[in-house]
Amino acid sequence: MDFIIALVCTFVFCWIVLPLSQVALAAISFYTVILEGRCKVYMLFGRVLGVISEPGLHFLWLRLGPQAALVPIFGRVYEIDVRLDQEYLRSNPVNSEEGTPMGVGVWYEMRVVQPVDYIFKNVDPRGSLRANVSNATVRCLSNLPLHEMLESRHSMSRVVRSEVSPKAEEWGYHLGSVYIRKVHFRDNLMIRQIEQKVVNRLRQVTSAIRQAGANQVDIITSSAERKAATEFAKARSVRPQMIGEALREIGQDADVLNAVFETLEIERLIKGQGEITLVPGDAGETLVGLLSSGVDLKPGHSLATKPPSFPATH
Repeated sequence: MDFIIALVCTFVFCWIVLPLSQVALAAISFYTVILEGRCKVYMLFGRVLGVISEPGLHFLWLRLGPQAALVPIFGRVYEIDVRLDQEYLRSNPVNSEEGTPMGVGVWYEMRVVQPVDYIFKNVDPRGSLRANVSNATVRCLSNLPLHEMLESRHSMSRVVRSEVSPKAEEWGYHLGSVYIRKVHFRDNLMIRQIEQKVVNRLRQVTSAIRQAGANQVDIITSSAERKAATEFAKARSVRPQMIGEALREIGQDADVLNAVFETLEIERLIKGQGEITLVPGDAGETLVGLLSSGVDLKPGHSLATKPPSFPATH
């Protein structure tokens, strides 16, 4: 029985009494909860009663006094986001010293550090800061030389930041990093002309590189051919001497000389297109005469023979 009573009491306290008490205490501004990156400004009868920026649970009656209970009725509570924020302004129109229409993209960071100034010094502080950054960019970066505008972005970023920071602090902002992220041409016709010039220049450079390579190849080829011709000429001039020395060494032995000449003769006969007929050593003069006369002695060939003569009978 005691367990059931304790269970019912706990249920009633957790689900009914506690939520109702939280609503009642919040209605009379007894406490508040500040989230991370948030800030609350309490106003009462047109004046600032207090600013709470530390995250956590705060008891307003202990911090602001019992008059905090009148804020929901006669005052107002402003909740401000004090986290780091950033914004990017695209293509701010700027003219260079040469009169070239350029576009400048500016990226900047900001954070609210003075909530009271943020609320009361400007009706739209974020929009005013955006317009101030844009105007400072156009005012400070106009009439700069084109090459400086395209190369020195860090110095231009510092100039814009030093120009905007005082006014931003007056509106409750702390201006962080300011960086010129993009500088580009705004005239489409000029962009096409520059692209055409770049393409033509690339073609010229490519043609020059190709021609230089072809010339180098021709030089290397001609020098190689000249060296090869020189070496061949040296070889042709040395060849007779080498052959003569070889024949002189071979000629010192008669048997070797005869064998070499016979070998060369046989090699020339083999390379030739003529037919070779081998005749046995014991062949008679008749066979030699027939071969020399060109008679075909292949098998199946019948030789025309003269009929035998018989003595006449009476």
